[in-house]
Amino acid sequence: MYVVELKIRMLLQKLLDLDKGFDVRFESHAAAILEKDFPGSLDDLEKVLANVKVPITEIVGSGGGETEGTQRMRRALNELAWQKHEFEIKKTIDGVERESISHEVDHVKNFEGKKLALEIEWNNKDPFFDRDLENFKRLHAEGAISVGIIVTRGSSLHEHMREFIREFAQEQNLSSFEALDRIGVSRTRRQRREIGKRVERKREPVDFATAWADQFVSDKYGEATTHWRKLIDRINRGVGNPCPLLLIGLPHSIVMR
Repeated sequence: MYVVELKIRMLLQKLLDLDKGFDVRFESHAAAILEKDFPGSLDDLEKVLANVKVPITEIVGSGGGETEGTQRMRRALNELAWQKHEFEIKKTIDGVERESISHEVDHVKNFEGKKLALEIEWNNKDPFFDRDLENFKRLHAEGAISVGIIVTRGSSLHEHMREFIREFAQEQNLSSFEALDRIGVSRTRRQRREIGKRVERKREPVDFATAWADQFVSDKYGEATTHWRKLIDRINRGVGNPCPLLLIGLPHSIVMR
């Protein structure tokens, strides 16, 4: 590991509290670039990420979509001038426009003429990582951004999700579909059928709370969604290379139960 990367990890230590499970990875000299040209970006990340908390009720209530916690993170970034931005790249030959390509990024900040781009992937389908990384690659190649940043569910958060939802179901005494109606959780016919099969089967039936929790996580936070391992799989295949990247995985400790 490069000395500069060790130094920037120390700067991020307070922010990310690595002992609690944050995942952090730098690619293509991103650590050196951030330390030299964007020291203020670390202050912004500290202000935003150090305060990320997501109540388990928001995870259930979101139905797997973007939680209120993620929206709060977006608002905090917006307040620090990390705004949605559409890059438009035009190429002309002898004054005639031959090509025009646009790339929209959710959070971009200008630091004295140099830009950082950040995407939050809480719970999309995992091909969104391909989109983000290829966008960053093209924008970096054109000189539009210096570093791309992706924030997603970390490895510990992904691994603990089923446990968290099961505990919630048991604490709320979710023992029937009527109980789910009481807290406003909708189910499709397929989900009802799959839950019913596990509860009613003669061999090794499971209780309703467990069956629902497993189905919820499988459908909403499964392996085909955006989380740390899916992101690193793409990085290891070279997707987005050679754009400098800072990758951050949110830990299970952000969930309030």
